[in-house]
Amino acid sequence: MLTFYGIPNCDTVKKARAWLDARGTSYAFHDYKKAGVDEASLRRWVGALGWETVLNRAGTTFRKLSDADRADLDAGKAITLMLAQPSMIKRPILEGDGVLLAGFKPDAWEAALG
Repeated sequence: MLTFYGIPNCDTVKKARAWLDARGTSYAFHDYKKAGVDEASLRRWVGALGWETVLNRAGTTFRKLSDADRADLDAGKAITLMLAQPSMIKRPILEGDGVLLAGFKPDAWEAALG
């Protein structure tokens, strides 16, 4: 079973969900803005994909951080920031059945899901 992590009103999340739905792919949706994300999952994603991929530096939440919070980023600091403010996690994250994807790129999703 796939778990789809995201925020319902995000345009990229909407596109990815529509893509999955059009292919009849079943998944459980996890709204990490409401439900948060557990540290073990976040550490697993960062370990597999790198914090640079999992941390959404393009979003307004990250851009609103103080210079001190944005300085000297490493995996530990990025995880702390993302746990405190899950909207800083790249959207969407798709995980399960040997699949772990961050962000929505149809070609990559097609290659991973078949």
